[in-house]
Amino acid sequence: MTEMMDSESESNRSGGDILNSENAGKFSLKAWERYCEEVRSDAARRREVSERCMTFGTVSMRYGMKIIGEPDEHGYPVYIALHGGGNDPGGRVNDQQWRHMGVYYKDSVKNGIYVNPRGVRDTWDTHANPESFPLYDRLIENLAVFYGADLNRVYLMGFSAGGDGVYLVGPRMADRFAALHMSAGHPNHGSLVNLYHTPIQLQVGMNDFAYNRNQETVRYEQYLDRLQRRDPDGYIHNVYVHVDKPHNFRDNAAEPQTVLADNTVWLSCGQVTRRSVDSNAVHFLEQFTRNPLPMRLIWELKNRKRAKMRACESFYWLRVPKEITTGKVIVRLCREENRIVVERDDTQGRAQVLLNDDMLDLDRPVTIVYPEKTRKAGRTALSAETTGMSRQSARAAEKVLTSAEATEKIPLPAETTTKDGAEKSGGDAIIRHADITSRTVQCIRSEKMILETLRERGDRNFMFSVCIDL
Repeated sequence: MTEMMDSESESNRSGGDILNSENAGKFSLKAWERYCEEVRSDAARRREVSERCMTFGTVSMRYGMKIIGEPDEHGYPVYIALHGGGNDPGGRVNDQQWRHMGVYYKDSVKNGIYVNPRGVRDTWDTHANPESFPLYDRLIENLAVFYGADLNRVYLMGFSAGGDGVYLVGPRMADRFAALHMSAGHPNHGSLVNLYHTPIQLQVGMNDFAYNRNQETVRYEQYLDRLQRRDPDGYIHNVYVHVDKPHNFRDNAAEPQTVLADNTVWLSCGQVTRRSVDSNAVHFLEQFTRNPLPMRLIWELKNRKRAKMRACESFYWLRVPKEITTGKVIVRLCREENRIVVERDDTQGRAQVLLNDDMLDLDRPVTIVYPEKTRKAGRTALSAETTGMSRQSARAAEKVLTSAEATEKIPLPAETTTKDGAEKSGGDAIIRHADITSRTVQCIRSEKMILETLRERGDRNFMFSVCIDL
């Protein structure tokens, strides 16, 4: 199925910004170093860091910060802790809770950067206003550039309204975090589908009756169980219900705490069974390190609506235009076959895959395989806008082969929706076995793409040299 590139595309390999595997890696390293120097030399960025206050539009995010211990060879892990409070005209309670969160989990951190942001407005969703999301991006980038934070060990945690914040922020920025911890918050019927690669721990008091937090937390445990049954290699989660505790309980204690032994039995019939566990939030989080380049992604696009002010259009190595806020994209990479397998694409062919040499062999043709119903004709893997080349050269660089007679079958997962909007598995798949088509592209690495993805994400782990349209 492979054709050689023609003479015009071969000549483009050696010109301008075209890279090979070795110099693409070197260019990426130097680009990151230059980017960090540029950020550190920016007077506005230095002022943000010294004043611990960032502004986006009409709102500002203040934050407290403690550096604890020494960095390891990868840098400092980061613990972002969201305070309680919420809907608080005047902000007095939120200010008090913000100060309290400055110490609440801190003593559990033995090595790392402990950060407690102040909610940008005194609303119930104080941690998840539209402006909050680009400010979290900015905060994480500043911590990496100015303090050597390890971008693969950034953790998000919160209590009460801060727990609401974890539910709201975590799924919308799941590729930013290594793991999440939520205590005493309410899920507000939010989806957790995007947490395929982001472990989460939920905790609640058994007697936390306000807004039905206690039962909702166990229902979300069952929701996560369903997601994990459908995709057993993801959705790591843990849930503790603290026996006889109200809204407040110890999720920062060094000593064991008493929790229900069987949450589902308690929810169904009220039976209380007990066990002792380590419920310390930091102890759960610090087990995990983010894999920035997982081989399979599940991206639910409706979560983007609240985070629409982010500049970022990508999720791990998938990219979709910001205006698309419905449907899903599910794609996996196969290293041995050098393939991209599109399991589901609800974007009408507007999704893109971003690649670097750690993911596939970019010197060999890459085959894209997908069900017939998801394939859109006329897509080009290397646009002139993407590579900076002429349109003629970009067209010559790609050789597309379509096989309508392909016999490979791709099973797709079934999905239904619960009354609270949570997805569950069950029944036959929407498409149990679909005939597929395939096409093959020859990748061309681009300096422009590396720089574009670096500036979009501000994360050295999300620098890509190739962009392929699905």
